[in-house]
Amino acid sequence: MHRAARLLAADPHGLGGAVVRAPPGPERERWLETLRSALPSGTLWRRLPPGIGDDSLLGGLDLAATLAAGRPIARAGLLAEADGGIVVVPMAERLPAGTASRLAAALDAGTAVDRPARFGLILLDEGEADETVAEALADRLAFRIDLNGLAEPPPAEPEPVSDAPEPDPVGSLCALAEAFGIASLRGPILAVRVARALAGDGPIGRAEIVAAGRLVLAPRATRLPAPEEPRPETAEAPPADAPQEQPRAETTDPSAAETPDDVVLEAVRAAIPPNLLDQLLAGGRRLTAAKSGRVGQAAAARTGRPVGCRRGDPRRGRLDLLATLRTAAPWQALRRTGEETRRIVVRRDDLRIRILKQRTETTTVFCVDASGSAALERLAEAKGAVELLLAEAYVRRDRVALVAFRGTGAELVLPPTRSLTRAKRGLSGLPGGGGTPLAAGIDAAVAVALGVRRGGSRPAIVLLTDGRANVARSGEGGRARAGAEALQAARTLRAAGLAALVVDTGTRGEDARAVADAMGARYLKLPRAEAGQLSAAVRAAL
Repeated sequence: MHRAARLLAADPHGLGGAVVRAPPGPERERWLETLRSALPSGTLWRRLPPGIGDDSLLGGLDLAATLAAGRPIARAGLLAEADGGIVVVPMAERLPAGTASRLAAALDAGTAVDRPARFGLILLDEGEADETVAEALADRLAFRIDLNGLAEPPPAEPEPVSDAPEPDPVGSLCALAEAFGIASLRGPILAVRVARALAGDGPIGRAEIVAAGRLVLAPRATRLPAPEEPRPETAEAPPADAPQEQPRAETTDPSAAETPDDVVLEAVRAAIPPNLLDQLLAGGRRLTAAKSGRVGQAAAARTGRPVGCRRGDPRRGRLDLLATLRTAAPWQALRRTGEETRRIVVRRDDLRIRILKQRTETTTVFCVDASGSAALERLAEAKGAVELLLAEAYVRRDRVALVAFRGTGAELVLPPTRSLTRAKRGLSGLPGGGGTPLAAGIDAAVAVALGVRRGGSRPAIVLLTDGRANVARSGEGGRARAGAEALQAARTLRAAGLAALVVDTGTRGEDARAVADAMGARYLKLPRAEAGQLSAAVRAAL
């Protein structure tokens, strides 16, 4: 962790910065102090105030000087003032989307309103369960550091000695990114820069590639590389009287059984923390806010967290006085006449009201495959996860619902609720067995989720299934038709813009993964999922 701080201090703008996930406390302050002490003397250090406006961030009118002079006078923004230094963003998980996009644009261009603004960005993520740092901004930063309960790791063991030539750094890091499911090219680009910084003036070797992969690529992983398939064993020994075949000459050196790329891959894989699934799901696709109903009205609320301002009537919102004065200031010289006695002339078009964002509750819709011989095991997992989530619903103001599908159709076993008594009553009598009407189950979950969204809540669907549909919507059997209808239902879910997580409860992952891909959902392979694991994964996905 401190190694990343020292690397970042050497090239803040080139490496972008870091996302530091930790609550306020000594661990976080110790890491920041390590970074600050490694920076050259006199390096600028700025903290981004919550709710900062564009004028303060990028630059704009100097309000006092403009009012005094009667003409527009510009001033530099915080980003231009931090040129060559570090910008620290507290509570980065609550950063408004507009501010995040402006920070990303400044990182890309190195300027802010035609002023130099080359800085390193530190996003302090306090780890709230229902909020994460904007991925578009985090993607531009080299390091993602989780300090929650983590101590400084021991020194890494030396890499295995290999007689093979040193791998190509660019090719190796790109191959690593592909193996770990990293789609963005910024990951391997930043990893190459880190490897170059580690190597100094010398060539980039295997040790630098491994270190860069561990520091940059491992925290970005969206999947674990698939293990190599074991070689099939011979079915039976040849008869004793059969002629012995001469063994072929071995052309491959036994010491080269593990290629250099495999050595690097395994070393980076070892750097992924045990709770990888939770961390991967935490970066999942978020549900966009609806434009109608109570969710769409949240921007016009009179309570909540300020996220900006807009032109409006103060009788229908809260007046943003500073934004109003900034809008009126450039026009004062034209508005002052001989008969005007007011020092500042404010007109209706200058009035600005605050945009306040309210928190919307989350409703998790569990869609459980209750068919087949393993139904009791799957239902037990779902019941345990639902009860664990309900125990937290009182604090997070969240709800859960349960849809089960078996036989020839699906049913809503538990409507959206946060009542423990009602949930346990509905879960206790849940039956199992029969066919797998997967399309009907997805349709029912989508209907519940859309109703939840119309009511002002944020829905998310958790589908527990092996993906092997064998009952069509009409109730007739047939795997081909049932599978096609299931994929069609999954694509309908995706088109509705619903966040989803597919938990594969089968022994083969092809069918469930195909359903997850069709619905644009996160995929979680848990053939023997514990209730605690599933609950943690769902919380991270939301």
